[in-house]
Amino acid sequence: MGDGHAWWWLGVHGGAGVSMLEQAVPGGRDAGRAWPTAQGNQLVVLVARSTAHGLAAAQSAAQQWASRMVTGIDLLGLVVVADAPGRRPRALRDRVSLVSGAVPRLWEIPWVEAWRLGEPHLPKECASLARDLTRLTQST
Repeated sequence: MGDGHAWWWLGVHGGAGVSMLEQAVPGGRDAGRAWPTAQGNQLVVLVARSTAHGLAAAQSAAQQWASRMVTGIDLLGLVVVADAPGRRPRALRDRVSLVSGAVPRLWEIPWVEAWRLGEPHLPKECASLARDLTRLTQST
């Protein structure tokens, strides 16, 4: 991509968690809640909170991509960031499962208390996401 980043984080709604992921998983850059339009194929990772609103926004973005409403996008997957500690309600688990079928990959990041407190924290929970994104962007 030329400016030091390998992919775009596309937060599909406000408060999705892009700022925290940008710190925790080096290599991505915030797309500012809009599909990137730079020339060439753009690598994109969707980001949503695990709320009904967040998952609906993720579903809408996945549908835009799948229907080819956006062009020049290589969608790497969706990161769902927990909105609360503990197990998700069944309705939200079902929604994650539904939305995950519309994207190439799904990564789920559990609740990170340090993020809630505004502490810069590189959680072990992001390790597999970082590994996968490094592998995916080095092979493209």
